[in-house]
Amino acid sequence: MSALLEVKDLHAGYGRAEVLHGLSLVAQQNSVVTVIGPNGAGKSTLLGALMGLIPSRSQTLRFAGEDIAKLTLEERVLAGLALVPEKRELFGTMTVEDNLLLGGWRPKKLGNARWRDGLDSVYTRFPRLKERSRQAAGTLSGGERQMLALGRALMGQPKLLMLDEPSLGLAPLIVREIFAIVDDLRRSGVSILLVEQNARAALRVADHGHVLETGEFGLSGPADQLAADPRVIETYLGAGRKD
Repeated sequence: MSALLEVKDLHAGYGRAEVLHGLSLVAQQNSVVTVIGPNGAGKSTLLGALMGLIPSRSQTLRFAGEDIAKLTLEERVLAGLALVPEKRELFGTMTVEDNLLLGGWRPKKLGNARWRDGLDSVYTRFPRLKERSRQAAGTLSGGERQMLALGRALMGQPKLLMLDEPSLGLAPLIVREIFAIVDDLRRSGVSILLVEQNARAALRVADHGHVLETGEFGLSGPADQLAADPRVIETYLGAGRKD
């Protein structure tokens, strides 16, 4: 596998308040990298900085072989980055299908005349969205809204899908369903950067992981090794705890 995303010595924050203190990570093609850690550690700030939503500086910020440090948000989207934000940020009064079609901006902008065909793929992956295609997005359940947010991002045919707390606020049964979808995306070759507080579920679907604490990576390594690390077990998994 070759590196899709290369980040070295990333600093980011809000005004004079620096939140991330020199993070470095690599995401390989066709893999899942997860960043776990407590609330307030800087996980969402990391995704915002990579997306160009938050000011940042770094020694290296390369995506698909291109230096993206000076690219705007729109230019990063065109390059193939996609973010599913923590709050989903759907258009509640618009239909499910119209929300999905908005996600097709990238292939449409790149001149793909068949960009609408992405709907068939999304509906195959998320049958419930097809059933509710004419419903207003605001009437969906929490799990369905997360599926819609994922489907909208996939409509853009991204090279890297970044997920910010996809299990947040969902019932345990729906959380398992969402992570089954993430695992299915991984198996189908979608590259994913997953930020998540549910460490057990995240490490289960990931290839590589990082533990983010107060703006720095405390631990990094293969996901299965992190899941077996006593420090991770004690702090994030809990001996004997189950999903």
